[in-house]
Amino acid sequence: MSHAEGAATAPAVAPRTGDPEITPEVVADHGLSPEEYERIQRVMGRDPTFTELGVFSAMWSEHCGYKNSKRLLRLLPTRAPWVIQGPGENAGVIDVGDGYALAFKIESHNHPSAVEPYQGAATGVGGILRDIFTMGARPVAVLDSLRFGDLDTPRVRYLFGGVVRGVGDYGNCVGIPNVGGEVMFDRGYEGNPIVNAMCLGLMKHEDLITAAASGTGSPLMAVGARTGRDGIHGATFASEELSEDSDESSRPQVQVGDPFTEKLLLEASLELIGSGAISGIQDMGAAGITSSASEMAGRGGSGVEMEMNAVPVRERGMTPYEILLSESQERMLVVAEPGREDDVRRILEKWELEAAVIGTVTDDGMFRVLEDGRVVANIPALPLTEGCPTYEREGIEAEEIAALRGADLSEHLIPEGDLTKSFLLLLGSPNVASKRWIYGQYDTTVRTSTAVRPGGDAGVIRIRGTKRAVAATTDCNGRFVYLEPRTGAMAAVAEAARNLVCVGATPTAITNNLNFGNPLKPHIYYQLREAVLGMRDACEAFETPVTGGNVSLFNETDGRAIYPTPVIGMVGVIDDVSKLTRHAFHAVGDDIVLLGENSGELGGSEYLYVTADLVAGRPPVVDLEGERMLQQAVLAMTREERLRSAHDCSEGGLAASLAECALGDGEDPLGVDVEVDEDLRPVVSLFGESQGRIVVSCTPGETPEVLRLAERYGVPARRIGAVTPADDGFSVRVRDGALSASLDELADAYFGALPRIMDAPALER
Repeated sequence: MSHAEGAATAPAVAPRTGDPEITPEVVADHGLSPEEYERIQRVMGRDPTFTELGVFSAMWSEHCGYKNSKRLLRLLPTRAPWVIQGPGENAGVIDVGDGYALAFKIESHNHPSAVEPYQGAATGVGGILRDIFTMGARPVAVLDSLRFGDLDTPRVRYLFGGVVRGVGDYGNCVGIPNVGGEVMFDRGYEGNPIVNAMCLGLMKHEDLITAAASGTGSPLMAVGARTGRDGIHGATFASEELSEDSDESSRPQVQVGDPFTEKLLLEASLELIGSGAISGIQDMGAAGITSSASEMAGRGGSGVEMEMNAVPVRERGMTPYEILLSESQERMLVVAEPGREDDVRRILEKWELEAAVIGTVTDDGMFRVLEDGRVVANIPALPLTEGCPTYEREGIEAEEIAALRGADLSEHLIPEGDLTKSFLLLLGSPNVASKRWIYGQYDTTVRTSTAVRPGGDAGVIRIRGTKRAVAATTDCNGRFVYLEPRTGAMAAVAEAARNLVCVGATPTAITNNLNFGNPLKPHIYYQLREAVLGMRDACEAFETPVTGGNVSLFNETDGRAIYPTPVIGMVGVIDDVSKLTRHAFHAVGDDIVLLGENSGELGGSEYLYVTADLVAGRPPVVDLEGERMLQQAVLAMTREERLRSAHDCSEGGLAASLAECALGDGEDPLGVDVEVDEDLRPVVSLFGESQGRIVVSCTPGETPEVLRLAERYGVPARRIGAVTPADDGFSVRVRDGALSASLDELADAYFGALPRIMDAPALER
């Protein structure tokens, strides 16, 4: 018999005076179906009280319970010899050598950012930082993955500007460098931005701590900020669709962050962990005290009893319902060692924070809540977590998407001759152009361990006291996933791996953020299922297990879903940081070599979107074995120090990648003279986004060895040109077509695009 369907163990609890009557409408307002409410009644052996209904509502929401995705997530590979902690904890943890471990995770804050972009993004960063330092790891870097509608409307520019400021201000105040990320602009995200934040943390193996409540009689303590009424039902809000009036109606469900308190809490938490005064710690994130207490009890196979009048609050008259479901920021729940409560208080006082005993760990398996000694909620703990109902739904591809994939693109392959105008238009697209306007607002070098800053293929952080470094990237092309979910998800994993090997890192593990629409719709569930299967195939091929992540569903506004966007946050290890590679060309006279092959694929490309306002066609094929061999070849070239630079080909195709290599960071650009001789239409050769390609440069003396290594791994490779002086400009020739421009023209299009757009007036709501 399952936990959820077990015999009732909870005694009756009288309703509180003033609590609403539970009606079908109240149940629906809590995001629960009639069948789920009946399941709650069976679990309890009675009708729940209003407080208990709120607890179930939060824990059985999609955001906390993963009820529409958990069965699919079990298909993903999660084990490897280097995985120390897989899914199920605050963050995944892997071994990175020399006694060090890396904790990392990605989380979404999509709905709050759609309503209040600055606070939504800021508190998203705060939440992911807490997930990392509650594992015992010191956060060393953050990345972000962002999606917005087209920037031609004031509303989207307002959302974009607010999110970037929120990400930057919070990370800058706490003192954590932002080392990379990605952003995409497309009408597919109109009204429902995607804001995913990723964090990396380093620790020694012995510093790892888990979030389990064990030890009967051990005190439960709330530490950090006081609890207020902000963010109540934030988890439920994150599990429902938005509408045009969501701005006003949902603003109270958006939390307000305080990065200065976060910095104090970070230091206090790490000192607490090091002191031995606590045995468990968890962030009060989604669903606040409710989720942290019930999840810690579930992991520890125990129960908890908590007195709401003991919880430090900042507003008078708060009910148990409000206290339990508040998502006020910068709070932790800790399990203290018996008799060491004063040690916990002293550490928190040192950092000017509060610590209060609010309950104890019990051995009866119950989630029990008191108000002034009177029981107001008494729920079996395991059904809140393990007993959340899960669903496997019908998945059917939408006919209109299948039609888009089969669209005839031949009319867009006709342009030949001088393609310079089209290229400059493409290079100035916000999806291809430099993102310096974004990361220029972030502190990228604080803590002085950043080895590769934003603007390249992946961010790199040194591990002090060793020769090692860790690299990280976030990647996903939502258009590819929209057009063919399984292929698109494989492409996201493959691009992330290419980005890592381009800096010399071995792809090691991933965290993922599955951003999708309403899974109750068959075509959305189809997208979700196929994307997970594609991710599974790629992760197994590359030996990059999934150590955790986040699912964000119901990303729809007035019934219109975003593109399916399974963001991949991938980490890799560099054994010798002195051998890392950068993306920019290095010296005049170096040879330019293309690894991998151009193919006749234009589907889902930025070129089609910019020139024809079209998202259609079959996305590029992903050859997983070919990608794996490409990764190994580039890593061999890096180990033997054969390369001067390496850069992945992605948005904008080969021409855009060459321009990015030529321009670098804009300070010391170099020219390019390239000729690509192949039987493809010029548009496809230059702007197609075929997978499995990396542009590398090397000295002419190393070119034969680079080609030999490529051949050893079965990777197609050819010299396509050379690096020239800046005055010679940018020249790329293909059969029946060419483009050429001065570096000043390239720089104006590439570096000037986002500043020009964001300087436009009226960044109003």
